[in-house]
Amino acid sequence: MEKIAVLGSTGSIGASGLRVISRFPDRFKVCGLSTNTNIELLENQVKKFRPQAVCIGSLIGAKPKLGNIKVYEGADGLCRMLKDLKIDTALVGIAGSSALLPVLTALDKVKKIALANKEALVMAGGIIMDKAAKNRVTIVPVDSEHSAIFQCIGGRESQELKKIFLTGSGGPFLNVKKSGFKNITPEQAVNHPKWKMGKKISVDSATMMNKGLEVIEARWLFNMDINNIHILIHPEAVIHSMVEFRDGAILAQLGACDMRIPIQYGLTYPERLDSGIKSPSFSSIKNLSFYEPDFEKFPCMGLAYEAGRKAGTYPCVLNASNETAVKYFIEGGIKFTDIPKVIEKVIGMHKAAKNPGLGDILEADKWARIKTKEMLRCCR
Repeated sequence: MEKIAVLGSTGSIGASGLRVISRFPDRFKVCGLSTNTNIELLENQVKKFRPQAVCIGSLIGAKPKLGNIKVYEGADGLCRMLKDLKIDTALVGIAGSSALLPVLTALDKVKKIALANKEALVMAGGIIMDKAAKNRVTIVPVDSEHSAIFQCIGGRESQELKKIFLTGSGGPFLNVKKSGFKNITPEQAVNHPKWKMGKKISVDSATMMNKGLEVIEARWLFNMDINNIHILIHPEAVIHSMVEFRDGAILAQLGACDMRIPIQYGLTYPERLDSGIKSPSFSSIKNLSFYEPDFEKFPCMGLAYEAGRKAGTYPCVLNASNETAVKYFIEGGIKFTDIPKVIEKVIGMHKAAKNPGLGDILEADKWARIKTKEMLRCCR
């Protein structure tokens, strides 16, 4: 039995991951679960999967009904849980920068990480990939695009690659004129046309920052020069990404818009097992269209490329400023158009560490959040 910890088990990735795991009761054993606030759903998951331990974001005022299962609390508690348990695989579905320390902790414990979090790699990709190599841990990406790239590369060496085409649907505002962006509401921004996701990542898809973060993520996962990673808008979302090799051959990965497919591949890799998911009906798909991204309309993409090229602590600052700005937007504190404006200002103020250690990254993250909040108060 392969022992699995599902981090962020009550989010969309974690819940889908548990649905996948439940299909293979003779293969997987859930040993740990974590949630930030959704205790009710966690209680139901515990009843079904009977893990050894769980971690909850905060136990203040909470009385979870979890029986005799060991309960950890907070960010430090999550790392302690990972250290205490015997784990073969970690499915990381935690959103945002809070996944960084758990990922680094898991790298000392597991054989494989099925990684659905991009922010950890954006912040500290060099540290994470170096540690994975040193500890011989396989990182299998679970983002649909990066899973597609991983499958297309198929274990080939990075020097065989020429380009990566990172596809994206274009989000909910692909066909909305830039002049209409100032009136966009949080409710509109979280209404993604293809994927059902959490609020933060849905807003990132609306601003196209998500695609920019994915460029930096791909740079680390596939050891690729960032200038050879190209965003390609593909509204039908049938092709999840493509890879061009040195000889001119291009491989694409196609499939249904269902996150259980890349999640299952991440958990069962290198095997492929029946998923029970219906394949697309290609005869009913009349067109597959592709467009160059509009960097003027969606400036967050350009900011991500800029931060990725500058490297050091710039990507960390980009991510921290974006997380802070998106939170303010979701709460109704700023306009949709304020998000890229404040990120650009914060990046422009930053003095980066060129070869940052973990301490430098955490300090840059803290600095960027403080500066972003200072500027956002002026927007109100």
